[in-house]
Amino acid sequence: MKLLIVEDEQKVCSFLKQGFEEEMFTVDTAHDGEQGAFLALTEDYDAIILDLMLPKKNGIEVLKEIRKESNTPVLILTARGQLETKLEGLNLGADDYMTKPFALAECIARIRSLVRRANSDKQFNVLTAADLTLDQMQHSVKRGESMIDLTAKEFKLLEYLLRNKNIVMTRSSIIEHIWEVTFDSDTNVLDVYMTRLRKKVDEPFDPKLIHTIRGVGYVVRDPEL
Repeated sequence: MKLLIVEDEQKVCSFLKQGFEEEMFTVDTAHDGEQGAFLALTEDYDAIILDLMLPKKNGIEVLKEIRKESNTPVLILTARGQLETKLEGLNLGADDYMTKPFALAECIARIRSLVRRANSDKQFNVLTAADLTLDQMQHSVKRGESMIDLTAKEFKLLEYLLRNKNIVMTRSSIIEHIWEVTFDSDTNVLDVYMTRLRKKVDEPFDPKLIHTIRGVGYVVRDPEL
């Protein structure tokens, strides 16, 4: 699942990002309202965590912009706990509200609940290619009837490729989404992870689904399409 965190407090943002990534979310972050609104309206997210007290553009303004274009679930996370502020956010289209300080486990549980409610059809959370199935909610991967055990990074890598099935993803785009934007693109860490992923997902099975596009990147191809 893909999450956007719009939070200007660096420590809080890093804490949330690490926590959700450990739960196998793909996480983008923004540290001001302008960047947050831009990402929310140009990228596809399963949920958004939105602070209210943001530089450049406050969270209420960002929420209004999001709701003009999208029904993506939004959880407001802020130090402003007054009832009037909560009601304003909820009335403008926020789906849930948490005040700081907060428990990370509760925040993760609330986001999962919002995503489940938004996607009541469970199949929406299942990505497939041929007989390969990745369940985003259950964090499970199967090839036919065989369960496949993946690490958190391997799961995120496969999820990203399946989200973009039959589209060649460049090395830089994969690194940007799975690791950090500033990650050294010359490193062979991506090749190492792709080799591990292929051994688990492709080598014992047919047809082969993960393909290398030499000099460009990788693609998951569904032979049934």
